[in-house]
Amino acid sequence: MQNAWTTATATGLGAALAESVAEGLFPGGVLTVGQTGVGRTTVGHGLVAPECGDARPGPHTRYDLASLTKVLATWPLIGVAVRTGRLDLDAPLRDRMPELPAPGGDLTVRHLLAHTSGLVPKTGLARYEHTGRPLIEHLCAEPLVSPPGDRHRYIDRGFILLGLLLPALLGRPLHLLAEELWRDLGLHRTAYGPLPRDPQLAPTERRLLGAPRTWGVPHDPSAALLGGVAGHAGAFSCSDDLAAYAEHLLTGASPLADWFAESLRPCATVEPGLHRGLAWLITADGSAYHHGYTGTSLFLSPATGRYVVLCTNAVYHGWDRARLADLRTLALHSLTTG
Repeated sequence: MQNAWTTATATGLGAALAESVAEGLFPGGVLTVGQTGVGRTTVGHGLVAPECGDARPGPHTRYDLASLTKVLATWPLIGVAVRTGRLDLDAPLRDRMPELPAPGGDLTVRHLLAHTSGLVPKTGLARYEHTGRPLIEHLCAEPLVSPPGDRHRYIDRGFILLGLLLPALLGRPLHLLAEELWRDLGLHRTAYGPLPRDPQLAPTERRLLGAPRTWGVPHDPSAALLGGVAGHAGAFSCSDDLAAYAEHLLTGASPLADWFAESLRPCATVEPGLHRGLAWLITADGSAYHHGYTGTSLFLSPATGRYVVLCTNAVYHGWDRARLADLRTLALHSLTTG
């Protein structure tokens, strides 16, 4: 089922996606436009990748989500911990894990979710390998670059910490917690890697000349170093699953709806007219969104129930923010158009 808005928006955004593909910016991509209670429209253009033969991207083509993992795995699992009374957003981390050193042990989960922790921005973790000390303790022992709550600085480190904290809170490894969550929501093609190479699994970047492309393992180096399962990156999904997830967030009957509403309260100013809530970016008109470095995005309008899902492997030829900037801007603005 479709309505005028989903049809017109899918047509317009699809044309912009097709233009990017025709210009050779990336091999292809797929987008889904929908509205709760009304229906959705999916449009794909180009190829999954040359390595995948003539396979075309569609609603079940899986892409590396990169930082969309933050809002598809870590953020909802933190919501479970809050809802079940296992976590206080404003209590120091070492209330739950007394062994965590300062200064990181004095941070709160709210600081980490809102990117106001003051943790160092770089995420190179290799220097902590083979030390015999848990990574979470190393990260908490690092000096802060600014006082907690002082300013917004988007970094991966806070969500890496959350991904290491969740097993201690909920009693199971992160990938099992996420799998249970996704299955309960009906997201059957969402998973942490590594995944077997497949024509409907999009490769990303070739990191070394002459080497195979990154394919079925995370593009993010820190997530790869952590075995593919991390709080900030590592998950793979498709536009159909992401659309179903959007509808869960935007439907009042969903167990995630209250947590989503709470998370849209501004915690930090990013720039004029744009704030960070708990994980999500929030616009002046109340829309919420998040991007993934590899070329994925999820845009939501709680007021109207509209959403746009964008899945591409835009890093296929190396990263260039301009490749998706215009399309992402169009997608965001489309939520309040028409």
